[in-house]
Amino acid sequence: MSDTNPADPLAEAFEAERERLRAVAHRILGSHADAEDAVQEAWLRLSRQDAETIHNLAGWLTTVVGRISLDVLRSRRARPEASYDDRLPQLIVTADEGPAPEDDAALADSVGLALLVVLESLGPGERLAFVLHDLFAVPFDEIAQILGKSTDAAKMLASRARRKVQAGEPPAVAGREQREVVQAFLAAARRGDFEGLLRVLDPDVKLTADTPGGVVVTLGATAVATGARLSAGAAARGRAVLVNGLPGLLSWHADGSPVSLISFTVVDGRITGIAVVANPATLASMDLPLPA
Repeated sequence: MSDTNPADPLAEAFEAERERLRAVAHRILGSHADAEDAVQEAWLRLSRQDAETIHNLAGWLTTVVGRISLDVLRSRRARPEASYDDRLPQLIVTADEGPAPEDDAALADSVGLALLVVLESLGPGERLAFVLHDLFAVPFDEIAQILGKSTDAAKMLASRARRKVQAGEPPAVAGREQREVVQAFLAAARRGDFEGLLRVLDPDVKLTADTPGGVVVTLGATAVATGARLSAGAAARGRAVLVNGLPGLLSWHADGSPVSLISFTVVDGRITGIAVVANPATLASMDLPLPA
């Protein structure tokens, strides 16, 4: 929600920057709600500032949003009582209409969503330096001012973050091959085809399920394939979705309430990870597509 007055020239200039600022904050924080809060706080600070002293509004706003986001990241690190799930990027679930190579913007957004998972492993300074420089081309001297460090120190933080991101290998987004592997898995599950399931599962596949009784982890293709055969009925009532850019399946009860959300990580033609949300409380808190 915007609290700006469109008749105000300063507010109009801010609104022209709002989407970019929201994108910057979201990539740093991994949360749409936190990003929106950061942008609104930036507007409040701007409204109290003498606009005549600001020579580069876009740069000034980027600096302010960066500092606000950095404070949020540091406060998260200072709250050890917060659960790990509170610091994970929120799940973005959208209907999967199939690959559209011409939609470069959607693909870029999916890559960004997948990258958020890897960014969680970075320290606050590393994360801010990497996001601002590598994703938004902010000069290192401006990043250094936000961090309160030298330009060389900012470069070093970004370089260290870049190595961690490259080593972390963000999950591949849902391309045609990934979708075909997932469809083969679901078809085999519906048929109860144990051998077919083993053909598309990596031997060391890991399945993590958020259930009403807690988090359950299943390791290995044999154990995952056995469970997939038992849950084949749910797969038959679902529709394809994207979960943070990864191929997935969302299933519903007859009354329209969600049963489960499943996302798949596919590497080199095999499913290496499956994440299942089957906890009604978790599902109820999510913004999910409507049944097909």
